[in-house]
Amino acid sequence: MMVTLPPDYRPSEGEEFMNPIQVEYFRQKLLRWRTELLKEADGTLASLSQGGIHEADITDRASVETDRALELRTRDRARKLISKIDQALGRIDSGTYGYCEETGEPIGIKRLEARPIATLSIEAQERHERMERVHRDD
Repeated sequence: MMVTLPPDYRPSEGEEFMNPIQVEYFRQKLLRWRTELLKEADGTLASLSQGGIHEADITDRASVETDRALELRTRDRARKLISKIDQALGRIDSGTYGYCEETGEPIGIKRLEARPIATLSIEAQERHERMERVHRDD
């Protein structure tokens, strides 16, 4: 089913949660984010491949090494995000997007706007973080 998104559409709490237009809104948001990340990754890839290290000066070489390490970390983060975006798109296809994978409750529009790859409601997320803190302190 093809849904056309009104150009100025913003999801609101008042409408039916995850109605077809809302789902399409988040699908497009996720796809745009994915495209941005891929573009950035291509950019860091290009600058990494140009970066043969010929700097004679040792401090230059150190700063180039630091930049490369940072770019690799950024690419790694982007790769993980892209995989989470792909999972979110999969949830859209299966009709489970927007619902907490622990409680089945709606995650909520504001949270999805801020973090479209969220899989837990705020309550479930806070529970997880509390559990992690408890186990980290052992």
